[in-house]
Amino acid sequence: MLNIALFGPPGAGKGTQSKMLVEKYNLAYISTGDILRAEIAEGTELGLQAKDIIKQGGLVPDEIIVQIMEEKISSNNDVNGFLFDGFPRTTVQAYILEGLLLKLNTKLDCMLSLEVPNENLKNRLLKRAETENRSDDTEEVINVRLQEYETKTTPVAEFYKEKEIYHPIDGMGDIDEIFGRLTSVVDQTLERTWINMVLLGPPGSGKGTQGRMLAKKFNLVYISTGHLMRQEIKKGTDMGMSAKEYIEKGDIVPDEIAIKLIERQIKTHPDANGFIFKGFPRTIVQAYILDGLLRKLESTVTSSISLDVSTLESIKRLTARGKTQGKRKYDIDTDIIIHRLEQYEKRSSKVSSYYTKQNKFEGVNGVGNEEEIFQRLTDVVNNSFKKIR
Repeated sequence: MLNIALFGPPGAGKGTQSKMLVEKYNLAYISTGDILRAEIAEGTELGLQAKDIIKQGGLVPDEIIVQIMEEKISSNNDVNGFLFDGFPRTTVQAYILEGLLLKLNTKLDCMLSLEVPNENLKNRLLKRAETENRSDDTEEVINVRLQEYETKTTPVAEFYKEKEIYHPIDGMGDIDEIFGRLTSVVDQTLERTWINMVLLGPPGSGKGTQGRMLAKKFNLVYISTGHLMRQEIKKGTDMGMSAKEYIEKGDIVPDEIAIKLIERQIKTHPDANGFIFKGFPRTIVQAYILDGLLRKLESTVTSSISLDVSTLESIKRLTARGKTQGKRKYDIDTDIIIHRLEQYEKRSSKVSSYYTKQNKFEGVNGVGNEEEIFQRLTDVVNNSFKKIR
């Protein structure tokens, strides 16, 4: 998901550039002014509250604005992200936006600030006042508006400078030149965005084989909690010994062990473009854990893909693997195979629902030869990349 805040004083050209950015990156346009006017026009409960406050000459409180914005954001599920125009205008609103986006399991990616000298702004606004017959836009009023903008927004700029996502953009020149500067920064931001994929599917669905192939093709780091645990068991570490009894029974290893292994693996790849997680999360609790792990790194799960195969197909594959050199201890016991599949069936639907609600889930037919399945997965991943990048 791509989330942009567009800053700029009156007359900087935010309206024009917003429309172009929204179209190019398939974003939902979020303007508090427009949203408030729409709510008032529709006569909603929040709109009526805002109308009464405005009639009395007051400013609409953040409490009302945040409710309206949350509703607007939550109702846009078919976009790649959001463009916020004129919000946040204060540091309080900056914190509000942080909380809102965190609730939606995302974050603000960049703050773009259109920079135009005051003299040019005055000329633009005076010209606009003349063409639109706006007698109230006098030079004196314009000076007050520009001063008010400067006073209010300086602390907000500092807020995002500290987060290292504030980008001043030269707002002088023709429309296409300015747009080129804006998109250059956005594209650079997208290139730095991690791609974190969760590969789901029952035991025997081929997640390991396909996960490694996808990681190689898209230059991602493959993290298999099962593989990491087997390595720990082989080394005879404390974690390995703790995990061994669970793995051999086909049960889920305690979350504390998985967390340590995943954190360690992520830290060993500081220059990664992103990760493919196989075997984690297996439960709704683990889905929350993974979000927390990635949130610490200012990242998030970008997509989840489920390799769909029938229970019978899984049993056939696991039984066949149990007769090969690459067999695992739990592949040679039919009771354990069935227990593992039952465990998956019992818990997996909640994980799938978790990512479906975030518009981050896709099922892929896992039946066929390796190349056929890989092509299906590649197509899904490419489409996912288009949404993110």
